[in-house]
Amino acid sequence: MQNKFCTMMGFAQKSGNLFSGENTVELYMPRKKISLVIIAEDASDNTKEKFIKLATRFQVPYIVWGDREMLSHAIGKYNRAVYGISNKKFSRELRGIYDEIIKSSD
Repeated sequence: MQNKFCTMMGFAQKSGNLFSGENTVELYMPRKKISLVIIAEDASDNTKEKFIKLATRFQVPYIVWGDREMLSHAIGKYNRAVYGISNKKFSRELRGIYDEIIKSSD
């Protein structure tokens, strides 16, 4: 399932439907360009808190999952902790895969 999640993130990146990096996601969230925020579990506590508050404020669903290295590798970038998905279909698919991962880990 983790591979499926990473593959979908790679597709989102290649199709131009993924924003990566704290500054970029923070810039596009108030503009209503992001439909899902993904935060790496190993992001700093301040980063997690900041983006959870932003996502809540702008009513954007968020996921805290995976590590920085795995997620960055999935999109072909280096050391990114925060990602924003702009396409609603990609967002739904990623949330569905995430829900499957969580159910299978219980």
